[in-house]
Amino acid sequence: MILARKGPGLHRANDSPEMAKIFECVPNISEGRRADVIDAARVAAADGKDVAVVDVSSDASHNRSVITLVGTADGVVDAAIRLAGVVVERIDLRAHSGEHPRMGAIDVIPFIPVGESTMDEAVLLARRCAQSLWERYRLPSYFYAAAATRPERRKLADVRKGEFEGLLSSVAEPDRRPDVGEPALHPSAGIVAVGARDFLVAYNVDLATTDLKLAQRIAKGVRQMSGGFYGIQAKAFTIDGAAAGRQPFVQVSMNVLDFCAIPLYRVTELIRREAAAAGVGMLGCELVGLAPLAAIASSAAYYLHLDGIDAKQITW
Repeated sequence: MILARKGPGLHRANDSPEMAKIFECVPNISEGRRADVIDAARVAAADGKDVAVVDVSSDASHNRSVITLVGTADGVVDAAIRLAGVVVERIDLRAHSGEHPRMGAIDVIPFIPVGESTMDEAVLLARRCAQSLWERYRLPSYFYAAAATRPERRKLADVRKGEFEGLLSSVAEPDRRPDVGEPALHPSAGIVAVGARDFLVAYNVDLATTDLKLAQRIAKGVRQMSGGFYGIQAKAFTIDGAAAGRQPFVQVSMNVLDFCAIPLYRVTELIRREAAAAGVGMLGCELVGLAPLAAIASSAAYYLHLDGIDAKQITW
């Protein structure tokens, strides 16, 4: 059984004896303000076989969009390459600004195995994708996470150190050379991190203050590298709020790498407590892109004071 295009999504073709292996791919592009560019990227990704665009999340302050694809191995790789073509043509990092760190017009392309798919297979997709990006667009790549070719490139933050402006010169240094492509950035599109990883939850908590130092202190307290929660990456940002008609505020922005180890409600309540100790309230929370149902169910159970919620109890 394989997945095939039918209408806006995918369907299973019953004339195949085996189900095709499925992958998620989540390109992050350095554009969160121009709706025409974001939509062109979405349309390009969707315009192919065996893939569906299942979510697009954009943020004007970060000036970044997260586009979630699901499909077969060929489907997601081809979609990511088509999307990259639009982005390389229409985003110029020399004129780009935003709160989120970035080194490329298409900044990150992770491949995530789903179901029976394996991490080794996802790594192979990362290799294929990076090579095609170089051959078609002269866009160099770093490999990160499970696809990393050296230990110091496993963490995305380490790979992206210096961002676009810093890498213009440092990319030629021996320890900063791309894994694929020549040791120079694309003039306008920079360089992309291509990787393979497990599911993560991109989760933000907004605080009712403009005190960036408070948000930075809280982010330091929750992230793993500073002695906080296992599997939490966190940074603090100032958000101008204008795009949503709000006053400026600060945000603790996180990647939750293991939602089973650290449920979302635990990190939320810690942030709430630390902010309250400084006399600051929470404005709200935000999911960027998609999250596994289990991650949401565990937090729902906590706030509803239930022993637990079985996924079979949830319908759409």
